[in-house]
Amino acid sequence: MFCFARPLFGPILLLLALLAGCTRLDPPGPEQPLVVGLPADPVFQRAVPPSEGMDGFSRNLSEAFAESLGVELRYVVAPNYPALLKMVRSGKVHLAVAVPTLAAAEPAAGSDPQLSYSPPLLETRQLIVQHASALRVDSPAKLAGREIAVPAGAMQARVIRAMNIDPPPVIIERADINELELLGGVARRHHELVASTELHFAVASNYYPDLAIAFELPEKLSYVWAISSASPTLLDYATRFIESARQDGTLRRLNDRYFGHIRRMEARDSEVFLEHVRSRLPAFRQEFHAAQERTGIDWRLLAALAYQESKWDPLATSPTGVRGMMMLTEDTADRLKVTNRLDASQSIQAGARYLAMLRDELPAGIDHPDRLWFALAAYNLGMGHMNGARAFAPGLKRNPDDWYDMKQVLPLMARPEYYTRLKSGRARGGEAVILVENVRNYFDVLSRFEPIHTPPSLGESMQRKLSGLKQQSNQVPGLSSSKPPI
Repeated sequence: MFCFARPLFGPILLLLALLAGCTRLDPPGPEQPLVVGLPADPVFQRAVPPSEGMDGFSRNLSEAFAESLGVELRYVVAPNYPALLKMVRSGKVHLAVAVPTLAAAEPAAGSDPQLSYSPPLLETRQLIVQHASALRVDSPAKLAGREIAVPAGAMQARVIRAMNIDPPPVIIERADINELELLGGVARRHHELVASTELHFAVASNYYPDLAIAFELPEKLSYVWAISSASPTLLDYATRFIESARQDGTLRRLNDRYFGHIRRMEARDSEVFLEHVRSRLPAFRQEFHAAQERTGIDWRLLAALAYQESKWDPLATSPTGVRGMMMLTEDTADRLKVTNRLDASQSIQAGARYLAMLRDELPAGIDHPDRLWFALAAYNLGMGHMNGARAFAPGLKRNPDDWYDMKQVLPLMARPEYYTRLKSGRARGGEAVILVENVRNYFDVLSRFEPIHTPPSLGESMQRKLSGLKQQSNQVPGLSSSKPPI
């Protein structure tokens, strides 16, 4: 996935020894993991135990950096950005990730001489967000004297103060909740206005369709890594790593993996989906749980696929003859011994088994989570068309094992210069891409509102394991290697 086959920077341990006297932590090495500070921000890391290969943007990039250095990795999570930067200054972490700075500014020349910053990883606009039904606040002048909630330590507060609005807005910094929860407060009318980012707004609007952009603030925001100014060698390695990750496409692919699908749902689509989560999903939740237990695929992903296919309508029928909750073809239903495609239980179980079969048929070189996105596309296209598209990829200088690249290839399957060369013929590859991206969106929303399903047998096994470790507390951290099903 996103890693390097060998250390990039040669014999680093001797050079990193220069850091030993500069921080409270020993430098990264055989006896000292790289300690990374993470913000408690669900946009950049998963708020629940991660599915295989889906730890979050910041975690995946940190793992690749640690591998490039040839060292182990450990995380420390901070409740907010001021606390995160304090960890860097005090030497409790080697670096902090996903730190917001003003894109136009030179962070190293800022007001804090204790901190240095990496090149930018992501860039986003700064926004004022309000409730969609409220009277529009569409200019800086309309902020005069109003309360604006912001995350603790947010750059937006600095930008708003620099706008010299008279009378100045009352800026309320919230250190007790994360930025998505802050935006949820607008939807629930706990806050009239929130200063946030386009990235957080795009994620939050899928959960809270009542959010609206009031207007854009001056200056864009960049997310960087923060490193102690007393650790110039580590900063140099981080800078070179990030530049390499940008050149080889790692940053682009990570950005697509976690954020490439989040702007697909319109507010009305999100509103209808959330209503169906409340009104339709409960009747079928146990069937999806049972399908997870049989296939190992997260029930919320199966539910997301079913919603994309039928809107959780067990009687759904398309003009092409596919039917039922999981929209099975007659041939697929016969193959899976389904006697009634309109029976929700049979449809869910068969659709889950079919997706698992497609996943297992894919070449071993396709890693998670891309393996699941490929399987979803094949669910729509058929494996013959998927294999045909993969065969074209190398000639187009695309990686046939990488979902980011195949998103560019699949739509070409509708063009005669491509499909006429295939035994499987024409395919609507663009529709398969849309299906996958929509399912990813629905899965993200369900992952926020619906809990992971732990089968009873797994729960009992875990209880036995925990009991066996009661007297071995030093081994408990090892349980973090356990991952929920994908």
